[in-house]
Amino acid sequence: MLAEWLTLLGASPSDTKGGKAEQQKVDNARTFLNELRRALATGNVTDFSAPEWNGVISFLNALSRRRAEDGFTPTETATFVFSFKQPLFRRMRTEFANDPQGLADETWRASVLIDTLGLQTVEAFLKGREDVIRRQQEALLEISTPVVRLWEGILALPLIGTLDSARTQIVMQNLLESIVSNSAAIAIIDITGVPTVDTLVAQHLLKTVAAARLMGADCIISGIRPQIAQTIIHLGVDLADVITKANLADAFQVALKKLGYGLAGLAKRGSQA
Repeated sequence: MLAEWLTLLGASPSDTKGGKAEQQKVDNARTFLNELRRALATGNVTDFSAPEWNGVISFLNALSRRRAEDGFTPTETATFVFSFKQPLFRRMRTEFANDPQGLADETWRASVLIDTLGLQTVEAFLKGREDVIRRQQEALLEISTPVVRLWEGILALPLIGTLDSARTQIVMQNLLESIVSNSAAIAIIDITGVPTVDTLVAQHLLKTVAAARLMGADCIISGIRPQIAQTIIHLGVDLADVITKANLADAFQVALKKLGYGLAGLAKRGSQA
């Protein structure tokens, strides 16, 4: 049965994708059969939540998570279990050659068993894939909210894309950490790359501004296009306490003036840099 199963697995992309070694395929198959035999030896073939099935379930969960991380599909992952039906049923036909009723009964029980374990691999795979996607989203959020040091005491936070609650937390964290590490007095939040501004986005911006003020830094919001200005007025969002500018260059100029950098001082500091 193992040899026949390994032949079927060898013909399936599920154990060749990503350069999986032949030995890994053999080890996976042997481990699964050993755990399956231990569980079946207890006589329980209906209650898969029982402790005797922990070994089988744990192995399938670990296998599915690895394959989710390696880029396999749910079908490729489930094939590992479902392909075992063929050698199993062939062996059963031999064992029950003279007992048609027994063959029918055992075939049904075996089908329920393999189908349940196959669905378990799919469920574990999907959970693993969700974890992979979540980690990727967190990584993208981290790199999509860079804080740039424009000048001594002046930071810029260019935002691109939608600003939701989860991203706002990362924005505030990155900005506050940069304010502390750079001893910044002014932070420019540029929303040129934010496609739309609604009430929720405006609230997120105000929260970020308030958090920065608690750290001793003033905020300037740049990238206020005519459409966004009209939307903010229409929504009744109060930005009276926040300096807003049409573009980053104007905001940077205001920041320099607020810190008292005249043309001479600016040129001197620029040459030193």
